[in-house]
Amino acid sequence: MNAGISIHVVDVATGKVAEGLAIRVERLKEASRELICTGRIAANGLFVELTDHSPMFEPGQYEVCLDVADFYRAQGQQLPRVPFLDVLVYRFGLDDTQQHYHLPFKLTAWGLSCFRGGA
Repeated sequence: MNAGISIHVVDVATGKVAEGLAIRVERLKEASRELICTGRIAANGLFVELTDHSPMFEPGQYEVCLDVADFYRAQGQQLPRVPFLDVLVYRFGLDDTQQHYHLPFKLTAWGLSCFRGGA
């Protein structure tokens, strides 16, 4: 597996990948943010837009932002006016950019599980 980051998202409430979920990845800098890429989860559950950006990753702090409420509303799920999870922000750090960091998100409208895979 190549160095860099990969992201996979599964809607565990339905047992299907979260195809169409909007997502973005940003690098946090001292006083600013840098957008790495934005896109949607593909039919295979992967955030394929991220593949072309692996050379951009350097040690530091990053955030993955998932538009959870918009995704579930688009699926026809009734959510409260103020959803429990709206835009979910997941902050993580990269130390060794020669390694692969896989982020497998397991998601519902009410919760999330993620861990570092791909080591």
